[in-house]
Amino acid sequence: MEAQQTNLQLMELLLQWDPLGYGEGSYETEVVDVLQAVHLYDDIMLLARKIQAIYEFSFEEIIPLQKCESFAKQLLLIKNNSSCEL
Repeated sequence: MEAQQTNLQLMELLLQWDPLGYGEGSYETEVVDVLQAVHLYDDIMLLARKIQAIYEFSFEEIIPLQKCESFAKQLLLIKNNSSCEL
């Protein structure tokens, strides 16, 4: 049940993020790809680069790495906090 709750929290944050200004709901495919990446990577910079690559592949626009890094920190904080609960 913990993993499901974590995924819901991650999805909520991912669905609210609008890095390219297209409006919420414009990134369904990317949200799923980033969610998968969050479970694969524990390093902020690796995750940030993966997030940047996912959105660049879909939209042919580059999100500044610093913006991706900040978002990766938030995502990993949710992931890591859920794994530390008793």
